[in-house]
Parts: sequence; structure tokens; C-alpha cells
Amino acid sequence: MTRQHSVPTLVVGLGCQRGCPASLLLELIEQALQNHRLKVEAITALASIDLKRSEPGLLALAEHLGLPLVFFSAAELSGFDAQLSHRSAIAFAHTGCYGVAESSALALLQRLGGRHGELLITRQKNQHATFALAGDVPDRR
Repeated sequence: MTRQHSVPTLVVGLGCQRGCPASLLLELIEQALQNHRLKVEAITALASIDLKRSEPGLLALAEHLGLPLVFFSAAELSGFDAQLSHRSAIAFAHTGCYGVAESSALALLQRLGGRHGELLITRQKNQHATFALAGDVPDRR
């Protein structure tokens, strides 16, 4: 009997300051992925908070990478508070949730059907943005 190896679902959650260019978002993603020996091509989709629905840098990044960009409300993201590696009072004051990058990555993974998902790369940041990566974890039976 041969065992099939499925390709894991890897999704990126992003938060950013208003006006953050796509180049800085991409740099943050590439650096974090490189540190974990992953490639940008492995990413399935991008996610953020709905307050960023018209953020030019996020939209340009999704177009550049050819990936879907999904948005979640603060209420949807707050359901992932217990799984966050960092709870930011500043993020809560601006958005209504304690972490945009990690919670949006987890929310998207769940929406895509990831039942054994978790944060694979916790919150990474530069001066203008935050990044997190969530993915399916193989069933360890």
C-alpha cells in the first residue's frame, strides 16, 4: 500500500500600517520564509483584517504573487485570541482584535478546511508590517 503525501496548505496573515508598500510586505515574507527554509511559491493564500480591504500595498502584493487575498472582521479574528503568541494592546486599540497577522492566518486556514492547523511561524515584524504563517500539520497518528 502506498501512502500519498498531500501538499500542505500554507497561508500568510498580514497586518500593516497605512501606506505600507508591497515591497516591504514581500521583503518581510521572504525573510521569514527563508529563515524557515520555505519558498514563497508554497503559499496558498494571503489574509488580513477587513479594515485593510482597500490597502494598496496588500492588494499589489496579492496581485504580484498571484494569490487570493481574504479579509476577516475583528469579531472573526478575536475567536483566535487564545492561540496568539503575542497579544498587542496597540493592535486592539486600532482594530478591535489583539493580533491581525496570526489570527488572520489561523482564520483563513480554518476556512480552507485545515483541521490540524497551527501557527508554523509566529508573528514576525518590521517597522511597517506584521507577518505570520499557518499551515496544516500532518495527522500524527
